[in-house]
Amino acid sequence: MPDILRARLAAQLDDYFRRWPAEQADRAGFCELLGQADPFVRARLEGHFTGSAWLVSADGQRTLLTHHCKLDRWLQPGGHADGDPDLARVALTEALEESGIVGLRVDGQAIFDLDRHWIPARGDVPGHWHFDVRYVVHAMDREDYVVGEESHDLAWRPVGEVAQAQDRSLRRMARKWLKRQAITAVD
Repeated sequence: MPDILRARLAAQLDDYFRRWPAEQADRAGFCELLGQADPFVRARLEGHFTGSAWLVSADGQRTLLTHHCKLDRWLQPGGHADGDPDLARVALTEALEESGIVGLRVDGQAIFDLDRHWIPARGDVPGHWHFDVRYVVHAMDREDYVVGEESHDLAWRPVGEVAQAQDRSLRRMARKWLKRQAITAVD
């Protein structure tokens, strides 16, 4: 089964880079990691895959952000794959665990965004790379969240506001979402 899931992720990466040709510079790193042993395990300190959720409200106008305890930054929900090569499932699980919102739904299997970022050393864990694969996750009919132990706080933020954020990654995702919403509105 993992070979099938790796092949599916490879196809998702190909599709992503076809849709976002300006991000081709990142292609080699993600594809190379996919060919390595244990790329979905956090113990692989050369770098490993993580899964995140661009968690949007039912109306698509807001996104839920978490004020991450360890990194002390506002981020999208997400986390380690812990051996699971189905990163869409990882994103959904992390969104549920970090928000407590029931009834979440992953929007298909298309990758929404990719981001490779450095995680600084903490305790006995040395600094390492996260190859974060992000999927759109929708809050359906419930938006009440519960702040868990991994977060200082959670907050729904207007996507337009996030599109102006200082954080390059959040800004890029918000702008992709706004572009996607504009295209959908025309159709």
